[in-house]
Amino acid sequence: MKKKRVSKLIQIGEVAVGGDSPITVQSMTKTDTRDVVATVEQIRGLEEAGCDIIRCAVPDMDAAKALAEIKSKINIPLIADIHFHYQLALEAIASGVDCLRLNPGNIRDRSKVEKIVKEAKIRQIPIRIGVNFGSLPPVGKIGVTRAQHRHLDGVNKLPKPSEANSGEYTVVDHMVDTGLWEIGILEDLDFDLIKISMKAFDIDTTVESYRRMAALVPYPLHLGITEAGTAKAGSVRSAIGLGMLLYEGIGDTIRVSLSDDSREEVYTGLEILKSLELRKEGAVLVACPSCGRADVDVHKLSNTVDEMLKQIKTPIKVAVMGCEVNGPGEAKDADVGIAAGNGRAIIFRKGQKARIVQEEEMLAALMEEIKQAEQDLVALS
Repeated sequence: MKKKRVSKLIQIGEVAVGGDSPITVQSMTKTDTRDVVATVEQIRGLEEAGCDIIRCAVPDMDAAKALAEIKSKINIPLIADIHFHYQLALEAIASGVDCLRLNPGNIRDRSKVEKIVKEAKIRQIPIRIGVNFGSLPPVGKIGVTRAQHRHLDGVNKLPKPSEANSGEYTVVDHMVDTGLWEIGILEDLDFDLIKISMKAFDIDTTVESYRRMAALVPYPLHLGITEAGTAKAGSVRSAIGLGMLLYEGIGDTIRVSLSDDSREEVYTGLEILKSLELRKEGAVLVACPSCGRADVDVHKLSNTVDEMLKQIKTPIKVAVMGCEVNGPGEAKDADVGIAAGNGRAIIFRKGQKARIVQEEEMLAALMEEIKQAEQDLVALS
C-alpha cells in the first residue's frame, strides 16, 4: 500500500481531517432535520456505532434553524448539507455548524458563493466542495446561472476516460473543472479551510476524478461512491471504489452511501478501513464460511459474535471457526479464537488452548475470554 497523500490539515469541530490524522468515518442522517428529537436520536445511535462526523440535509429555513438545537444535543461535529439556496448556508453558519457542504452544480452564482465564504471565514468554518455526477453544471456552463435543464445539459453524453478518444473532453474533466471553479473562488478570498469530494456511482469515473484532483490541489479529500445501493451491493461497490483509492494513499475521510440504516454505513466504512489496516480501533472478526465439515451453525455463531463485538473499541482480533481443519491455525493468529466441533469447542488465546467447553456454553465462554483479552490489551497500552 502506498504512503498516504499529504494534505492540508483542517478541523471539523474537534475532529482533525487531513494531514497525518487518522482517516475518519462519516454518515448522514435519514430523518427530517426539522424533527429535532428523531434526528438527535439517530445521531446518538451513530455515535455509538463509531461515527466520527455527521451531516444533515438542509432543505429549508426551518431545517437550517433546527441545526442549532441538534448541535447542542450531540457529541460529534455537525455538517450542513446545502443545495440551491445560499441563504440556507448563512443560516446554518448562524446555527453554529462545524462545516458546510456546498454543491457547485446547483449554487453557481459566484456572488452568492462569496457571501457564504465570507461568513464562513469569520467563524473559521470549513467548506466541503461536493462535486457529484448527478448534479453537475451543464457542459460549458460551469459557474453560469439559469442554464438549461439537466436532461439537456450534455453531461450524460460525456465519455468516461476509458471510452474517450485522445484529447476528448470527458466526464472526469468536467467534474474536475467544476471543483476547480469553486476552489478558485475560495482561494481568491484567501480561504483555505477546504475539503473536496468527487462522487459518482460509476467506480471508474469516481476513482479517476479523485486521482486527478489529488494531484492538483493540497486539500483533504472526502471519499464516497454516491447512491451506491443496498447494504449488500452498495457495501461491495463502496469497498472496491474506496479501497482502490485508499490503497493508493488517497483519502482523508469517507462516507459509505447505502439505502439502509445509517449505522450500516458506519460499520461498512470502519470495516473498509480495518481491512486495509488504516484503522486500529475496534474488533476484527475472522470467521470461516462453513462447509460440510462443520458440526455447529457457524453462520449463526459468527453473526452473534459480530454483533456483540460492535460494542468493543479495543483493537482485538477474534476468530470463529467451525472445525479442526483451519480453526486452530486461524485462531492462532487471533487474540481470541474458537474452533467448534461436535458438541464442544476449543477456546484459544494467542494460539494457546485456554479451555474446552460444551457447545451450549461456548458463546458465553468466548465472550468471557474476549473481555479478558480486552482488559489485558488496555492494561498494556
